[in-house]
Amino acid sequence: MEGVLGDFITVLRKAGVRVSISESLDAVSAAQIMGYDNRRLFKEALAASLAKSHAEENIFDSCFESFFSFNFFQSPKKANTHNPEAYPEALKDQLSALVLKDDKGQLAALMTEAGRMANISSIKNPMQKSLFTMKILNQMGMPGMEAMVGQIKSSTGSGLSQQTAELLEKGRDDLVQTVKEYVEQQLQLNADGLDSKDQFLKTTPLSQIELRHFHRMDGLIQRLIRQLEDRHSRRLKTANRGKLDYKKTLRKSISYGGFLFAPLWKKKKENRPDVIVICDISRSVLQTVRFLMLFIYGLNKRIGKIHTFIFYSNMIDASYIFDRYSIEEALSKITSDPSLPIIRGKSDYNTMFTNFRDHHLHLSTKNTTVVILGDARNNFNPPRAEVLKAIGERCKRLIWLNPETKPFWGTGDSEIKTYAPYCHLLQECNTLVHLERVVGTLLSARR
Repeated sequence: MEGVLGDFITVLRKAGVRVSISESLDAVSAAQIMGYDNRRLFKEALAASLAKSHAEENIFDSCFESFFSFNFFQSPKKANTHNPEAYPEALKDQLSALVLKDDKGQLAALMTEAGRMANISSIKNPMQKSLFTMKILNQMGMPGMEAMVGQIKSSTGSGLSQQTAELLEKGRDDLVQTVKEYVEQQLQLNADGLDSKDQFLKTTPLSQIELRHFHRMDGLIQRLIRQLEDRHSRRLKTANRGKLDYKKTLRKSISYGGFLFAPLWKKKKENRPDVIVICDISRSVLQTVRFLMLFIYGLNKRIGKIHTFIFYSNMIDASYIFDRYSIEEALSKITSDPSLPIIRGKSDYNTMFTNFRDHHLHLSTKNTTVVILGDARNNFNPPRAEVLKAIGERCKRLIWLNPETKPFWGTGDSEIKTYAPYCHLLQECNTLVHLERVVGTLLSARR
């Protein structure tokens, strides 16, 4: 069992949990003291030794449930009603005997040990699944069981012998499927390192991100924000070229006796754009709204003023909510606060455009970027594209982010193709990669 625990600790490390040698030894000791029969106590003993923070506890729970998903600690199921001794030769083969007795516990142990012998922890690529499945089956003794089935079928025994062959064939098929699932599980666990996990989250549709990944997503977004800030701040550093700043150069030259050893150049003024964000908060878009807001408000040092509007059947100014509360609290309020004067019916882009033009268009200037996040499904209301055109002419840039994939644009009640000519940028936006690209474009426009 120590070998199994060692593999589990390796999986934890790949998932981002820091485990020292002493903590590994503590986990082994705790497992030996608590025993392996009670799954809950076994899990708690390992967690006490290996998970040292709330974030690590979440990772530990996920890894434990995946790694020990074959119920190693349950008692074997009831044996087959067929008496395996009807063909005693079959009992001479270990795998055949376990299949005939339906000993799930021993089969699971045999499969796990075969996986270790096949070095299953080295699997990294889905293309390797068939190879490792074959290795594990061979290590478990599948060739011997196949030979036993052939031997029984070729014999001229009784009907019970033929029944034994049928049971072995059915057990073989079940075992092959179980080993395939085991290999798939190991692929997910061992390819679940920090880099691959981050890449997986960056390319997963935002609407499909599970709640347990939100903490990791938040950290990933913060890291992307720092990268974007570093990338764009370097472009604004003083370069050894451009227009000479005569006053500063002469003042600096005094310390060199009047010699112009250190010419200084005029700095380029940083232009921080104002941003107006208009978000559809219907259920299909809400999760994308969450991550967009994390990006936008995380870059408030690089952006001027931020105005946030949300709409359903009508539109309200929600800037004060995002200014006063954290993203989580703000999203909770805009989705469930009954005091908000928003009508939670069908999305109405007609009303939204008209409301913005009549009451908030003065916020838009030639230094303003308007970002609209929505699927443009107008529930067959008038599209009012001329109003969107007026908004686009007023601002510096109009960016539309559509969380739907492009094949669905313009289908049914989607008006996105009607709005497209009046957008400076129309972008499919349903992954973190898309958001990063759009926000990078937003920062590039400030120079």
